[in-house]
Amino acid sequence: MGPLAGYKIVEMGGIGPGPMCALLLADMGADIVRIDRMQETGLGVHTDPKFNLLMRGRRSVAVDSKSKEGQELILSLIEQADGLIEGFRPGVMERLGLGPDVVFARNPKIAYGRMTGWGQDGPMAPAAGHDLNYIALSGALHAMGRRGSMPTPPLNLVGDFGGGALYLAMGMLATMLEASNSGKGQVVDVSMVDGAASLMTTFFGLKAAGRWSDERGTNILDSGAHFYDVYETKDGKYVSIGSIETKFYAELLRLTGLEGEDLPNQMDVSAWPALRERFAAVFITKTRDEWCDIMEGTDVCFAPVLSMEEAPQHPHNIARGTFVEVDGVVQPAPAPKFSRTKSEIQGPACAPGEHTDEALLSWGVSEDRIRDLKAANAIK
Repeated sequence: MGPLAGYKIVEMGGIGPGPMCALLLADMGADIVRIDRMQETGLGVHTDPKFNLLMRGRRSVAVDSKSKEGQELILSLIEQADGLIEGFRPGVMERLGLGPDVVFARNPKIAYGRMTGWGQDGPMAPAAGHDLNYIALSGALHAMGRRGSMPTPPLNLVGDFGGGALYLAMGMLATMLEASNSGKGQVVDVSMVDGAASLMTTFFGLKAAGRWSDERGTNILDSGAHFYDVYETKDGKYVSIGSIETKFYAELLRLTGLEGEDLPNQMDVSAWPALRERFAAVFITKTRDEWCDIMEGTDVCFAPVLSMEEAPQHPHNIARGTFVEVDGVVQPAPAPKFSRTKSEIQGPACAPGEHTDEALLSWGVSEDRIRDLKAANAIK
């Protein structure tokens, strides 16, 4: 059982960062009931629910949250819960009769987690948006890309999952921990703009010190430096190099055969473009696997650039159990790892309403009440 075994959380059905947060907490052992809408029968881009991996490890109940009976059912579950996760626009939960005031009246200790892009207030709070918009407003997107190119979207890792899901998970855990001492819950207001900005803390510090330029692709960590980048290999694949420290750079020079050449100083920014061309000419002479034989496991700070197909097969990932297979689907294993209360995937991805009876019964809802709720068309 994971470190959150015994904790109970209600998740209001949503997409992206809210479900990712719920996945993380479920992997750590929390008992999570997801409230899905009764009319939701589609799976978005997925044709089979087992591929919708953000839904793994918890049970789904289909509820008409706009009906009086449905709202009362949700509140009865909330009464038992340690946490609540919702990812609607500001005001939606209040209109459903499930806002913080109502919830705290029923459960004063609950961690009320709210996930939005812009936050619960501010001039843009009511507007629609997606990950790309949120990281754009935070300053993060502008910093990503090569010199002379447009900003490059970093999948939806920085906003949805980094600045969103991880900050919500941290906020939920902090709130539940504090409530165990104070006996009082509170709202966790997670904005993906705020979270992405927080992730940029180091770079704002470097910029203030005059050590970071707003021009993309000219800095030490944004592909500007020849010793922190990816290089193409003879077979059209890529390797990553991160030889920042002097001793690691010396190892890079040794293993590339450039150790004896009269090269400019590593930190001579004006020489970086020419040095990149020199390194590119070296790396293209061997295949990715040949460079792995030379550099993998050394202090160059090296790794092959693996595809999603290749990553689960790498010996290091196999040894660590970084990927697992559930219901025939290869997927990332729970992270982080714990020495005593080990995390585990509690079950495959759920379909909307798949566990209505099972989950309600396990949370103490009687069979008679379930029958009445079905007769009232409040659950399905």
